[in-house]
Amino acid sequence: MQKIKRTYQAALSAVLAAAMVITGCSGNNELSPGTNEGDPPAETSFVLGETPLDFSFYGHYDWYTMPNWGEDSATKWIQDNKKINITPISSGGNAQQKFNTMIVSGELPDVIWMERDADVEKLRSEGMLVPFDEYLEKYPNLKKWAGEDAIDMLRSPDGKLYQFPNWYTTQPNGNAGYLVNKKIYEELGSPSLETTDELFDYLKQVKEKYPDVVPLEVGQSASGIDILVSAFAENRPPTFNAMMAVPSGDKLTSLFTDPVYREFIQFASRLYREGLISQDSFTQKLEQVEQKVLTGKIAVFIASSPTEFGSIGNTLLKEQDPDAGYIMVWPVHKEGLDRNKIFPGDYTQLGWNVSVITKAAKDPEAIFAFLDWFTGPEGQRIIMWGPEGLYWEGTDENEYPLFNDAFVTKAADREKLMSAIVNFQWNGNTVYVDKSKMKFESTLPPEKRSWDTYWQSEITWKTQFNTTEFVNLTPAGDTEEGIAQQSVFDIYEKARASAIMNAKTDEEVSSVLDQAEADAQQAGYEKLLQYKTEKWQENKSKLE
Repeated sequence: MQKIKRTYQAALSAVLAAAMVITGCSGNNELSPGTNEGDPPAETSFVLGETPLDFSFYGHYDWYTMPNWGEDSATKWIQDNKKINITPISSGGNAQQKFNTMIVSGELPDVIWMERDADVEKLRSEGMLVPFDEYLEKYPNLKKWAGEDAIDMLRSPDGKLYQFPNWYTTQPNGNAGYLVNKKIYEELGSPSLETTDELFDYLKQVKEKYPDVVPLEVGQSASGIDILVSAFAENRPPTFNAMMAVPSGDKLTSLFTDPVYREFIQFASRLYREGLISQDSFTQKLEQVEQKVLTGKIAVFIASSPTEFGSIGNTLLKEQDPDAGYIMVWPVHKEGLDRNKIFPGDYTQLGWNVSVITKAAKDPEAIFAFLDWFTGPEGQRIIMWGPEGLYWEGTDENEYPLFNDAFVTKAADREKLMSAIVNFQWNGNTVYVDKSKMKFESTLPPEKRSWDTYWQSEITWKTQFNTTEFVNLTPAGDTEEGIAQQSVFDIYEKARASAIMNAKTDEEVSSVLDQAEADAQQAGYEKLLQYKTEKWQENKSKLE
């Protein structure tokens, strides 16, 4: 990715300067050089901080509750200096119902933060979204940092761009993997944890010697257990559950008949039968998981982002005992496989999710200007590390922050701030953030590097799979394929839980998956797989 050669503010200043010249000359009934009478007026841009901007924001997730804007030092700075005020709208714990109600009533928020899925196209097809195309040149951060390829992949069938991506990237990123309780691990002799058999044996030791500790924590609603599928195949995209399919040659095929998926489910079922994962794993809430990690009541934690709780937990545990804390280990693999071809997590050029601006917005261009600033260097510095003077002072030639001593000496306070503002990071610029951190961290001895950045550079970024070619495979919900998608997903969820929680043998696991395959085929799975295959091939052609 090319580095930004000028700041967003400089670009806006240039536009304003030009506008002022034109305005001044017009007052004297004179034309600016190079203009002719009758030419349209010069295009002006919205300048953050000159005019107050208020808009409403809805996070389209059951779990998401936006913190109050302006109550932390980062958003307070934005509120005071950029005159931005954002009003949260809650899902009330039932996002889909809230979403449907908003569409039917026509009472939309100004911005919706959501997955890149059929719900976006539903809004777009109903004429409820504002396209961004006319803003891309006026506000250059998104185009410069995400690039044309990512923008083109985000375009809707009408050829226009309606989605502003979050954590887009041109380089590997991600935190999926294995978090290990350091103190327990060392007390048990720091055994090898490279293979699935070694992991299984280790968890049994934990259960025997630490009865008050969860041997393997698998996260909210057992979502983290899917990480284990990566252990049973080389070079496999780990997003099978989102895709509801497995690549085989030039086609996407059934998940339920896939030998790798079956072996993974059999292994997970054995973990459950042996009591190595919590018996309430499929119903536990995020808060329960967080509490266990922060208090050290887990031996191993697998998740798509175990570093979020792991970093805070590491700090808290070390405050009580310098020998405690968390480490990460290289992703485990089945005996005989190449450890360097195992990928427990993934990343895409498009990143995680997107923000869309609805036609309810009074000034959509102003909102886009804010989102574009937010994803640029200054916005990212503030929403990642707080305003200037706390943990950074000034910038270098690439606009990366110059971190000060407090970044290291007040790590606990910094972690608390980052925890407070993480749920405002709607327009993350992965390359800028990661390069900022790594440039600074590379100047520090290992013991002084931030915990999460250290493990990202050592393990997690090296073990994430590029799944850009598998994005946008979900059909619209009101189509034949979309109805089949929902039916197959319901079958998948029930079969997954039943096979892990209820099956007593590997044979019973296979029986559950056999029935799931039959039910899925009856629900239109084959036609759905054909649709997904076509979309996959389209993606591949765009990326060639």
